[in-house]
Amino acid sequence: MTRRQITHLVCTAAVVASGLGAAAPADHRTERQALRTHRVQPGESIQQAVDAARPGDTVVLSPGTYHESVRITVSDLTLRGSVAGPAVIVPGPAAATDSACATAGNGICVTGTKASPVKRVTLRSLTIRGFAKNGLWASWTDQLKVQGVTSEKNGQWGIAQERSVRGVFTRNTAERNGDAGLFVANTVDREDGAQDSKGTEISHNRLLGNRIGLTVRRLRNLTVERNEATGNCTGVFVVGDEGTPRAGAMTVSRNHVHTNNKLCPKTPRLPFLQGSGIVLTGTEKTLVTKNRVEDNVGTSPLSGGIVLFKSFVGAPNESNEIRDNVVLRNSTADLADRDTGKNNTFRGNTCGVSEPAGLC
Repeated sequence: MTRRQITHLVCTAAVVASGLGAAAPADHRTERQALRTHRVQPGESIQQAVDAARPGDTVVLSPGTYHESVRITVSDLTLRGSVAGPAVIVPGPAAATDSACATAGNGICVTGTKASPVKRVTLRSLTIRGFAKNGLWASWTDQLKVQGVTSEKNGQWGIAQERSVRGVFTRNTAERNGDAGLFVANTVDREDGAQDSKGTEISHNRLLGNRIGLTVRRLRNLTVERNEATGNCTGVFVVGDEGTPRAGAMTVSRNHVHTNNKLCPKTPRLPFLQGSGIVLTGTEKTLVTKNRVEDNVGTSPLSGGIVLFKSFVGAPNESNEIRDNVVLRNSTADLADRDTGKNNTFRGNTCGVSEPAGLC
């Protein structure tokens, strides 16, 4: 064989190999994309798509209304709406409500276990409306992300999470829900000490016309930042008790809490609510700073701009810092320390009336 023939064969083999190598990745990408994205149309089952999904998959809802509840138990899953228009999840017909999530009256449930939390689930660009209990209910999760979700007109909580860590709740709207628009807690079915949330973030949410805009109950180590709460009975409620460890060690900053003057009747645990901006009960070592708290007016024991109140099981607030807030036109006071706890400090706030006098 001549040198020219050998050279020709080598070049031909290289071209063939190059062509085969280029084609394989393209085919592989197409196959992976088909496996990882599940598209659902109105009238089709979201739950079937979720059940078929594997970790890492995305379920995309086309614009329209979906009549069902959805339960997510697989990690690394994204459920989101389409950029083409809103995807709205509402209760389904009675014959279809045979899942645990639907039977409990919830719209979307993200549920793991203590031994095996559900990790890195993302919910984005959805509307959840009209469920008897909660729009979104999450339990035993790690790094749950809820972004751009609207949860409205649900019987209890709009967006709620318990027994979970490292959650991110950002740019959501919770409106006209029966209790809290956004609710995060250690646990809801027994008494227990505060849980370390390991840096849960609640930011840039709009909380409108609920009983309470945001409730943080028996948690530690989280941030509540740059949210707007208005038209609720109470804007932000940070709740602790006598349990160990105590609730607190969190930051509440740069929120706009205004005109939360809706009237809500008393419950077995709370007096009637009206005109409360930011309320702390039974917490410790919480920093409340650089918030604007304005025009919250009422005559409840909890009424006022920023209020410290002894918890209803008798646990005082201790070592909290209230500083550099703008707190104006609230009644019965802009700043109110109605507690007997020790080492709570007020400094650098802009306000008009305080209880006791001298806090402004």
